[in-house]
Amino acid sequence: MDLGIRGKRALVCASSKGLGRGCAEALAEAGVALVLNARGAEALEHTAEAIRAAHGVEVATVAADITTEAGRTQVLAAAGDVDILVTNAGGPPPGMWRDWSRDDFIAALDANMLTPIALMQALLPGMMDRGWGRVVNITSQSVKAPIPVLGLSNSARAGLTGFVGGTARQVAGHGVTINNLLPGIHATDRAVSLDAGAAKAANITPEEARARREQSIPAGRYGTAGEFGAACAFLCSQHAGFIVGQNLLLDGGAVNATF
Repeated sequence: MDLGIRGKRALVCASSKGLGRGCAEALAEAGVALVLNARGAEALEHTAEAIRAAHGVEVATVAADITTEAGRTQVLAAAGDVDILVTNAGGPPPGMWRDWSRDDFIAALDANMLTPIALMQALLPGMMDRGWGRVVNITSQSVKAPIPVLGLSNSARAGLTGFVGGTARQVAGHGVTINNLLPGIHATDRAVSLDAGAAKAANITPEEARARREQSIPAGRYGTAGEFGAACAFLCSQHAGFIVGQNLLLDGGAVNATF
């Protein structure tokens, strides 16, 4: 399917690996020029080179911490007028409710709520003026079904979801859509880290922890960054202009809910 976005320009955050890279690759395949951001310069350049070679699109890189004001300033200056924004940041560490301090919550809010909001506030006016834009926020299945050990993530991402719910309806009339992608477990570094934590708690191997978690997913496996990226690219396409303020689960059926 031709997504109708060849020649558009996208900023994709945390895109050197994992789900962010999956989104970047799918957009590049559709002919979108990219501005990639991540903290690690080496991994970021490796990803950029691979995408340029595979798809022949322009790829700029900005190694910076997008969760800081200085990092956002640097990224936004390099990005310029983008048509597509994909927000993404690593999730906060797991734990129990009694473990977290106020500083822990502030850090989670900065990374997973306030940073994507700041990026939208910076880039939405230009999209509205040009009459077209797409924003996709990578959040979590936890906004549909909270995960007890991920209380920091539950809290921050729920706040972002509320902001998007109202804002998406305010900008839709200008040709700009905002939607959220809610990943379940995908085969990324984040899954490896969580599996390691679960293995340690249960005194089993990480492989056994993964096998147990796969059994809890109706699809019987972890998702891939490629299929996640394809869903992101569709939401960024010309065909998705009537999808507004939605929360799309990509979790292999793990969340057992009608709505």
